[in-house]
Amino acid sequence: MGTSWRRAAAVAAVGLVLAGCGQAAKSSGGGNDGIGKLEIMAPADPGGGWDQTARAMQTAVSGAKLAGSVQVSNVGGAGGTVGLQKLANERSESFLMITGLVMVGAVETNNSAARMEEVTPIARLTAEDEVLVVPADSPYQDVEELLAAIAEKGKGVSITGGSAGGTDHILAGMLLKAKDISPDKLNYVPYSGGGESLAALLGKKVDAGISGIGEYREQIKAGKLRALGTSGPNQDPTLKVPTFKDLNLGVELTNWRGVVAPGGIKPEAKERLTKLVTDMHSSPQWQEELKKKGWTDTFLSGSEFSTFLNKEIGRIRPALQNIGLVK
Repeated sequence: MGTSWRRAAAVAAVGLVLAGCGQAAKSSGGGNDGIGKLEIMAPADPGGGWDQTARAMQTAVSGAKLAGSVQVSNVGGAGGTVGLQKLANERSESFLMITGLVMVGAVETNNSAARMEEVTPIARLTAEDEVLVVPADSPYQDVEELLAAIAEKGKGVSITGGSAGGTDHILAGMLLKAKDISPDKLNYVPYSGGGESLAALLGKKVDAGISGIGEYREQIKAGKLRALGTSGPNQDPTLKVPTFKDLNLGVELTNWRGVVAPGGIKPEAKERLTKLVTDMHSSPQWQEELKKKGWTDTFLSGSEFSTFLNKEIGRIRPALQNIGLVK
């Protein structure tokens, strides 16, 4: 009898321990309904806007304790479409990929097999104006001089930026079109990471560069690069340079960035990821990242983001055709 009692007590104790472990497992995933390990892919090399966004999310999600751990990976190439293909094969339901207008365009210019229509939209996060820069000692003092040189020398004048077909490339084409310069004269040098295009500019391997303001801001402030114009509707208060609209070029373009998940995930997984990103957006840690990077908060989630993304997919191909990047 004593032996049976001891055996029953031991079984009960084991049951309590296992129950405790189960509760610990449920709560170990951080503060967002059990997301233990969140993976965020930046579909570009380190240094660019997508990489910066992924790492800002990592800082905010970790700081706000919204997941047990956050891992960032870089999968660069072809305007993000290499990363998009990886996302198409991803089966994890705790996986996010940074995306944006650049990728929508790159899908078209690269004739990508992986399509934006196949992802699970989660949220739009930020918007950022583009800036056209030259090295500090460049002979080109303003946009007019740079465009006049392209009209005269054609491919003898080079402009660097992100991947072919992305926002930077589109803006370069729009600037040439504003002056009735043939797109055939554009010598665009693409890089998949902002760090590479910046190195090309500082090393004077190219004549000019286009990128999000945040990627070039520090070098502009340090006097290493000179900003000629920005692409937004209003002047950036920190740069104090004219917009392309101010210069009567009629060019306006704002880059946006957001996050998507693999296609085909369960509705509850989509809801869980959307809640995590929404909670992150509300956190002081994310608001600090926005302030630090100079990004405009354009948060949009749920069906509103899905509608927005579908509209962007629909409008970008005609825009690319208009400047000769897609036939």
